[in-house]
Amino acid sequence: PILFPIAMQLGIDPIHLGIIMVVNMEIGMITPPVGLNLFVTSGITGMPLLKVVKAAFPWLLILLVFLVLVTYIPAISTWLPTTLMGPERIMTH
Repeated sequence: PILFPIAMQLGIDPIHLGIIMVVNMEIGMITPPVGLNLFVTSGITGMPLLKVVKAAFPWLLILLVFLVLVTYIPAISTWLPTTLMGPERIMTH
């Protein structure tokens, strides 16, 4: 509710913004010290937290690269919705 109106005024595609937000949230969920997904995985598997963090590190690098690509190449996140629903899919308020 706070960022959406600002993004719309700046001409940022709402789907593009949503993808960026979701990827950022996932990066936050797998990075210490908060990394809730790390604690859940450790608890379910019984693996030590440090081992889970080490196993998640390559995925963190992949997510960071993906975040940079999606942020600077909006077509990565918008081509499928545009193809399926057409360019008029953006609802302006």
